[in-house]
Amino acid sequence: MPTTVPTPSLDVASIRRDFPILERKIHGKPLAYLDNTATTQKPASVLKALEDFYRTRNANVHRGVYLLGEEATADYEGAREKVARFVNARAAEDVVFTRGTTESVNLVSNAWGRVNVGKGDVIVSTEMEHHSNLVPWQLLAQERGAILRHIPVDGHGRLDLTDLDRILDGPVKMVSFTWVSNALGTVNPVVELTRRAHAAGALVFVDAAQSVPHMPVDFQATDADFLAFSGHKMLGPTGIGALVAKRKHLEAMPPLFGGGEMIREVTLQHATWADVPSKFEAGTMNYADAIGLGAAIDYLTPLGMDLVHAHGRALACQAMRALQAIPGVTVYGPPIEENRGGVVSFSVDGVHAHDVAGTLDQDGIAVRAGHHCAMPLHARLGVPATARASFTVYNDAAEIDRLAAGVRKVKAVFAR
Repeated sequence: MPTTVPTPSLDVASIRRDFPILERKIHGKPLAYLDNTATTQKPASVLKALEDFYRTRNANVHRGVYLLGEEATADYEGAREKVARFVNARAAEDVVFTRGTTESVNLVSNAWGRVNVGKGDVIVSTEMEHHSNLVPWQLLAQERGAILRHIPVDGHGRLDLTDLDRILDGPVKMVSFTWVSNALGTVNPVVELTRRAHAAGALVFVDAAQSVPHMPVDFQATDADFLAFSGHKMLGPTGIGALVAKRKHLEAMPPLFGGGEMIREVTLQHATWADVPSKFEAGTMNYADAIGLGAAIDYLTPLGMDLVHAHGRALACQAMRALQAIPGVTVYGPPIEENRGGVVSFSVDGVHAHDVAGTLDQDGIAVRAGHHCAMPLHARLGVPATARASFTVYNDAAEIDRLAAGVRKVKAVFAR
């Protein structure tokens, strides 16, 4: 008998009608798109916002004293204000537009790190990080002679904080961690980690790529120094994201990129910088997709991010129960009864994750397969690759039933 999932106040049937791509057939089957951790589909309102902008108001921002330029600038800065409200930044000027979370991490590791990190200093991260929150710090440590330490992960995919005092001992300059694991759905204790990092004298960078799209986020309440996320993971366009920071850090940091708009005055030998956030937004920014991100925020906000989170968690729990009931299937991450994101990674005995995903695709079910840009985490779990299903507002219980049926089919196909 098909299972059901409680979705308090979320009218998923109505939401699904807002996403044109969900009308597609894949190999003759209705699309069940379960790869939302990688990227999300876009509602018609976001597509329309982009088209309307390009059709009626397209001009470079901050530069024209003509009507189109003023309208484009107003839309761009309006999107910044929407981001600030959505994550409760102290002010819109504390929001720097970037290409996404990866660029935000690199911006801080370079602009802040090269000034503040020296030989023997310590940078702390975790074993569950996306490569984008590992590699930039590795590059900085190699360049500056710094030391890398990592908070370990326990057998259930949770951070093991038993030895945190030792890890934070010494000249720790930065603690950088993910709020929600992109591979396991683990929800980390952001406030506690931030408090303990600050007590040790370190700054805090939060990778919020999987939290801002799926749950209420209050930047000021976390007390983090930096927080970053990507638009394409929250129903918005690709190529746009944001770095949110405490103003004092943005004002103290040098710019990463040089060029137009980020300057106050330029001579042949010298330049001074514009105020934040312009200091970090050199050249022609991706203003159209910033406006698209604003439209995605306009779509998500009325749904209620607490309900969005409850919906994703409920689907994840349903998927875990269904997959755990299949012999030979291993599900990774925190147990069902714990708070978790809408992410479920699993493996099928004797079947490579790529074959799992390829077989599911024949039934129109799109899941991710591989190490999910988290190779150290998979090494810790003792598995080279997993299949991953991840959920957002347009996914429903029927798709979980299809996923479970598809995995049973995988077992039957590869048992031959």
